[in-house]
Amino acid sequence: MNAVPTSENGSPPVYREIAEEMRALIRSGQYSDGDRLPGENTIMESHGVARATARQALSVLINEGLAVAVRGSGIYVRLFRPVRRHGARRLSKELWGNGRAIWQTDGADRAYRVDGLRVEEAAAREHVARVLDLEEGAGVLRRSRRYLVEDRPVQAAVSFLPLALLAEHADHPSARSIRSQDTGPGGIYARLSDLGLAPAHFTEEIRVRMPAPEESAELHLAAGTPVLEVARTALTSRHRPVEFNQITMDGSAYVLQYDFDA
Repeated sequence: MNAVPTSENGSPPVYREIAEEMRALIRSGQYSDGDRLPGENTIMESHGVARATARQALSVLINEGLAVAVRGSGIYVRLFRPVRRHGARRLSKELWGNGRAIWQTDGADRAYRVDGLRVEEAAAREHVARVLDLEEGAGVLRRSRRYLVEDRPVQAAVSFLPLALLAEHADHPSARSIRSQDTGPGGIYARLSDLGLAPAHFTEEIRVRMPAPEESAELHLAAGTPVLEVARTALTSRHRPVEFNQITMDGSAYVLQYDFDA
């Protein structure tokens, strides 16, 4: 565990004391979600500190996810109840097999929406081709979208499905639905099931990293916020890969839950 910085006399630096004071005001409810916090000038005057110290204090709150900087406007309280992502339950066939979206396990009681949905054909890059057992450059259907909870972007996802697989069922309505923006009840997993290609096994790999600039912009990430990168593969009962999904999540917006039998 990293030690908390201290001053020469052993007490926390002044900027940390100021941050602790403001944090207490937020947690006590004196500052509510969306309220504007005192700016650098106000902190300098009220605490008799230099601008750099005031800026450090505000940066602590921003890096903790308690505040967000709005360019040209100020620093605002950002209280957001994390989305609880249940790794196994959300992929259960009982969910998508009965026409429900897998997202419903994450935010059933909260307003969520999808935007930026794009469906297009593309050439499989090396890592996508390897997972889907394709030749590099083979055709895939690429479905990209962004998810928002209570109007806050929390996740971006890109799914890849082999075009050859869809071509095998070109005349089936469900194959056409997979190519459309609205895939219908249960999403693409339910449509794959209609084609006799129901996912029977999923594998996920998760890692934490710092975001690329375009990811920070897409998810409206505060400086210093990491992302969770999830790589998920869906396979049939015969272990044929039918979808590869790359998911990028705001690391400050999620709690990941996994239940295991001993």
